[in-house]
Amino acid sequence: MRFFKAAMLIAVTALSLGGCAALLDNQVERRAEAAERRFPPTGQLLEVNGLTVHADIRGQGPDLVLLHGASGSSRDFTFDLVGRLQDRYRVITFDRPGLGWTDPLPEGNDDPRRQADLLRQAADQLGVRNPVVLGHSYGGAVAMAWALGDPDGTAALVLLAGATYPWEGELGGLSPFLATPFGRAVAAPMISAFAPKSTVDRAIAEIFAPNPVPDGYASYVGAELTLRQGSLLANAQQVANLKPYLEKMAPLYPGLNQPIEIVHGDADTTVGLDIHSRRMVREVPSARLTVLKDVGHMPHHAAPDQVVAAIDRADAFDHGHSRCHHVSAGGRRTQRHRNSLDLPKSGREGYPIEGSSHGACVTCSSEIAECHRAETAK
Repeated sequence: MRFFKAAMLIAVTALSLGGCAALLDNQVERRAEAAERRFPPTGQLLEVNGLTVHADIRGQGPDLVLLHGASGSSRDFTFDLVGRLQDRYRVITFDRPGLGWTDPLPEGNDDPRRQADLLRQAADQLGVRNPVVLGHSYGGAVAMAWALGDPDGTAALVLLAGATYPWEGELGGLSPFLATPFGRAVAAPMISAFAPKSTVDRAIAEIFAPNPVPDGYASYVGAELTLRQGSLLANAQQVANLKPYLEKMAPLYPGLNQPIEIVHGDADTTVGLDIHSRRMVREVPSARLTVLKDVGHMPHHAAPDQVVAAIDRADAFDHGHSRCHHVSAGGRRTQRHRNSLDLPKSGREGYPIEGSSHGACVTCSSEIAECHRAETAK
């Protein structure tokens, strides 16, 4: 909300600077160039259908694709989460279209299905096969679109506070405003040119609330990349226009058979727990929900161990690690292991223990992790 008020103030200021278009354009360009120098690509730049796609690839093992949320980039994951996973997965972290170092789609950039198609083609170039696909926030919609577009080639899904269902009413905040003609023409360039660091820091703190922003996150994540005018407008368009796409996608979710592990904080005020995640476990038999107590919109930073455990469970269920003693050759948990978890049969929120999950046996997750490490080392 503070960022929205600041944007309005900047826009009003813009009206008083009517004759300064050339100076404004110059400032927008200078800040964009400075952001790109400070936050270069962390991975490789692929060419897909004439578009540049940025992919950060680390580790070895089963393929795991990470899709970031709105206003973000792959740096949100490479800050910490990737380092917790790369010892047993090949982790492929993409910048979504129009954000980070990935080009916007020339048409349909606001369509999560088109985004998923582009990133899946990039994954094909990298030899990605049958990945677990994780999406955070808006990236949850893209992850669902990925699975809907290629159900046989998607091993499992992990949703972190995923925006996956349409909501009632209109969306408020900055993005719908920037998607208007006035916002695009006036407010966006002014924000790109003049938004102060203090405003950006407050916006980051609001996204993390009630949890603290990790030390070093703000200086690493590269919010300045999102403030580039093109990225700012791409992000606004995606967020403002998401709801109609979810209305088309949501009825198809029950047809997915992949394991879907959902992790969502009960203090999330950005993506509603009841609207999105609890609805999914009611409607999709293969979905299971871990509710994290007193965690906001960034569970992979506030409760990374629980997120890693969810990824390990999703992978173990589908990839059929018959080499792991608790998973049978068919990729299903053995009866001994199932009994030790006391798992719900399907599709239900379970039994939170210390903010944990419905069947998130920490011992199990540790065993799965050790199995991954042993197999990767061979």
